[in-house]
Amino acid sequence: MQLANNPDFENGRWFPTWRPYRGDLDHNPVGINEYLPASKSILLGIQHTFAMFGATVLAPLLMGFDPNLAILMSGICTVMFFMITGGRMPSYLGSSFAFIGPVIAVTAYAGVGFNTNLDVALGGIMACGIIYALIGLLVMKTGTGWIERLMPPIVTGAIVMIIGLNLAPVTIQGVSANQFDAWMAALTVLLISSVAVFTRGMLRRLLLLVGLILSYIAYYVMTNILGFGTAIDFTSVAAAAWFGLPGIHAPRFEMSAIILIAPVAFILVAENLGHFKAVEGMTKSRVTPYMGRAFLADGVATTFSAGFGGTGVTTYAENIGVMAVTKVYSTTIFVIAGLVAILLGLSPKFGAIIQTIPPALLGGASIVVFGLIAIAGVKIWIDSHIDFSKNSNLIIAAVTVIMGTGNFSLHLGGFDLGGIGTATLTAIILNALFNSQKE
Repeated sequence: MQLANNPDFENGRWFPTWRPYRGDLDHNPVGINEYLPASKSILLGIQHTFAMFGATVLAPLLMGFDPNLAILMSGICTVMFFMITGGRMPSYLGSSFAFIGPVIAVTAYAGVGFNTNLDVALGGIMACGIIYALIGLLVMKTGTGWIERLMPPIVTGAIVMIIGLNLAPVTIQGVSANQFDAWMAALTVLLISSVAVFTRGMLRRLLLLVGLILSYIAYYVMTNILGFGTAIDFTSVAAAAWFGLPGIHAPRFEMSAIILIAPVAFILVAENLGHFKAVEGMTKSRVTPYMGRAFLADGVATTFSAGFGGTGVTTYAENIGVMAVTKVYSTTIFVIAGLVAILLGLSPKFGAIIQTIPPALLGGASIVVFGLIAIAGVKIWIDSHIDFSKNSNLIIAAVTVIMGTGNFSLHLGGFDLGGIGTATLTAIILNALFNSQKE
């Protein structure tokens, strides 16, 4: 993969040298250290907020956390990530699904309402964040060579692909409750895809936002006016306050919880390594030297979020999928997305409005985004010229993709690796066995 030589990006300082974008949005990507006019940046930032919203709200609901607090923390943590990485890694930090299994196991959460053992889970998540941050410091000190030997492009491409494919069954099940929802999800896919293919310039870059708005209008007409399907209920919007702080919860540290939750740090390393490699492949910028900063930033952000009662956070594949199709890589867009999320987290009324988006529409958008993530994994293989005439590469890719897609999960003691974790560990072991020597 040929990486561009960008002296403004590789200037030896903490932040890159920022430049206004001078290209044609129809033909030229927006670089990491470039920025667009405020009006366009705000719209693109809002789109990134929409892209992360469904998953960032769903994860806390599955663990019994406060979703409004999760939204607030995701915004704060994204801005924090921008500062610690020096604006060199375009990423949004949202609620991590990697914590769901361990948190439910530790707290014995029943799946409905508030998690009464939340404090114990928060202590484990904070410990995980600290370990993750220490790994980041180690990478900053020693470089990324040892991680890249463990996870070369054949491995990271497979990891990125399964991150998208692993979520596919949940997404499809979520929009298959009835035929009306299934058709509305299909319409959402069609509208978003049409915006991506048939429009130009800024409108094309806002494909998710525009597609969701159009599908929302169509859903409202079909349900609230024509009487098909479940109507959108605006009662919660009318009742919600314009401004309000979500509830803060203090952590409690118990060794049993820490032992179960802390190892998630290694899953986050593998997951984010795949994300960062995908970013490097898309942007053609040398972001690998700043990977240690990114691990440190994510670890500090996870510790901070859990310290106030929020979920653990991770860089979001959904937003990487948005970048893949919009070709806008500017990190200033993510600061705006973080600020929008902070406003949403501090406003129950805005949060209530967003939560009126029907699951079928979010599911349709997820189909597009998760598909783009999977294809980003293929792109890593193509850009890295992976030789699939070698049986070693064929086996690593084949086994990893099927394990991850099928959610094949192994347990280490009381720790559930999950489908992505198991597939990642398998890919690393197979690569060490088969590719340790040149054929």
